[in-house]
Amino acid sequence: MPTEVLQGITEAPTAQQRFRQAMAQLAAAVHIVTTDGESGKAGFAASAVCSVTDSPPTLLVCLNRGSSAWQATVSNAQVCINTLSAGQQEISAIFGGKTMMPERFSNTEWLDREGKAPALVGAAMSLDCRIVNSTRVGSHDVLFCEVLDIIDNQTGTNLLYFNRQYHTL
Repeated sequence: MPTEVLQGITEAPTAQQRFRQAMAQLAAAVHIVTTDGESGKAGFAASAVCSVTDSPPTLLVCLNRGSSAWQATVSNAQVCINTLSAGQQEISAIFGGKTMMPERFSNTEWLDREGKAPALVGAAMSLDCRIVNSTRVGSHDVLFCEVLDIIDNQTGTNLLYFNRQYHTL
């Protein structure tokens, strides 16, 4: 079993550390998930987004319950899943970090649409969804999001996260 040396003490990696390292080896698209409604505007970066079914069109999004965006996202029950294009790494860093919520939206251009969550201008695509179900798993909620509308900007390049670094495809 591989070991790591920390300050002179040899320790075997924990199951959680091994799992995180394994997951770093899976390439994933990078998304900014936004919400707006009675509980306020919020957003977070996510790579744990995938298709569930096309009948009805449904995606799943994993959201840490400790996230500053959790309450607004769950309460508003609507999201826009914005798939980032090449060159939008900075937006991912802002929404994935500790930046205060109002500031996350201040330095990028958004389509603010009546009754919908903000759509990111320049995103590869933006999918308007309503949260139709959720399941708690460990520290996260798995949100099942029915797709209601799609803005496909056909940018031709998407931002990926692989091995803890950004890449384009």
